Amino acid sequence: MIIKNIKPQDDYKLKITTDNGRIGIFDVKPYLEFDAFAELKKQEEFNKVINGGYFVEWDCGADLSADAVEAHLTAIKN
Repeated sequence: MIIKNIKPQDDYKLKITTDNGRIGIFDVKPYLEFDAFAELKKQEEFNKVINGGYFVEWDCGADLSADAVEAHLTAIKN
């Protein structure tokens, strides 16, 4: 899976669109307890998400693989 688009949402969620047309919500909140993701508790830092295609990343160094995102992506209707 390749991530085509990422849009930060309220409550530490990301709206993800994939190369196969799947659209879903990925909840980042469970990861915020880990040190690597601590900076993302600041909403302005969370909103600086970067699309790496095969991963999601932030300036603070936190990242998630597309496989992890796909495994926990909750599908939504267009």
